[in-house]
Amino acid sequence: MQQVSLALVGAGARGSRYTTCATEGGRARLAAVAEPDPRRRAGMLAEHPDALGFEDWRELAARPRVADAVIIATMDADHVEPAVRFAELGYHILLEKPMAVRLEDCRRIIEAAQKSGVVFAVCHVMRYTPYTRAVKAVLDSGRIGEIVSIEHLEPVGWWHHAHSYVRGNWRRTDEATFMLLAKSCHDLDWLTYMIGQRVTRVSSFGGLKHFTAANRPDAAADRCLDCTLVSSCPYAAQRIYLPYVGGAESWPLNVLTSDPTEEGVLHALREGPYGRCVYACDNDVVDHQVVNLEFEGGATASFTMTAFSPKAPRKTRIFGTRGSIDGDGALLTVTDFVTGATEVIDAHVPKDGHSGGDEGLITAFLDAVGGADPAAIRSNPKESLHSHEIAWAAEEARLTGTVVTIPSKEQS
Repeated sequence: MQQVSLALVGAGARGSRYTTCATEGGRARLAAVAEPDPRRRAGMLAEHPDALGFEDWRELAARPRVADAVIIATMDADHVEPAVRFAELGYHILLEKPMAVRLEDCRRIIEAAQKSGVVFAVCHVMRYTPYTRAVKAVLDSGRIGEIVSIEHLEPVGWWHHAHSYVRGNWRRTDEATFMLLAKSCHDLDWLTYMIGQRVTRVSSFGGLKHFTAANRPDAAADRCLDCTLVSSCPYAAQRIYLPYVGGAESWPLNVLTSDPTEEGVLHALREGPYGRCVYACDNDVVDHQVVNLEFEGGATASFTMTAFSPKAPRKTRIFGTRGSIDGDGALLTVTDFVTGATEVIDAHVPKDGHSGGDEGLITAFLDAVGGADPAAIRSNPKESLHSHEIAWAAEEARLTGTVVTIPSKEQS
């Protein structure tokens, strides 16, 4: 298989991770990077000295095509214009989720990709994990019969939610997007992949319950470093971030600062957004939500997203007519209703890279682009669009208190 040349648009945590997965084994090379942050751009060029560097993706798009494919990993609201333009230029596209922050823009991206005939994949990494492969193998074998219902939990984690959705980039709907689309379109996509049918109706409940000024303790300071409640507050920034100093992993400190020393982190907590009291931020996205789904054919699913948990893998229970599956992201317990026997299956899930999903996604994309396996991408554009449609329907249902009907494939 030929080596694939890549352009990277957005060299943040996700773009850098995907680039590393693609290039570290030699299956791909980085031909260009477009990143407005000079520190991030310089870091990427230092790792890939033969790559071209651009401050703005438009500068890259103004050149004759320099790569086979482009990874687009900008902020969510900035996906649509580069995705459409690079599709028009004939680049194969790997697009970070969510596709866009407006449904009409998602449709615009899909239309551009289909018109150009390029390979197009959305980074729904949950489809590509060893755990997902293990679950699908059981389902496809017929061991539990027909799926009747699924119960699915995303435990975001108390400190992770505070990091990304109270203090961080995804804290506000008007600056990023609503929580379900930003964080959980993975899960909605995964549920449709498991059941293999489109969603027809959606209801949802949830809101911002805890991370508000009304829950701020009387003695709390505006910044954690000035606060006397550190020992009793689960969201104290110094207790969240300082344990990572000196560790092997760059995240989450690389979001705070380019200086991951204790001095650098403390400076970031003193001056930057990640040192703010969680009860004194400008966040408005939900911290808990439940979504109920009805599928074509009558199967149902319930999905819960909560901030108030350890940061842990998703947990899923799948109920079939002949058996059931209990899964914790690594192990599956399969129960046979005929014999009453249970089997525990170890999916051999790695601990990093979204439980192997990052590597699985990149391998599939390179297989598709490089010609080894054109069918390696596990979701077509219409399926990716549908997972986004579900998210918008759920948010409409939550805000209006109604059951929302999603049009059929022929109507959409």
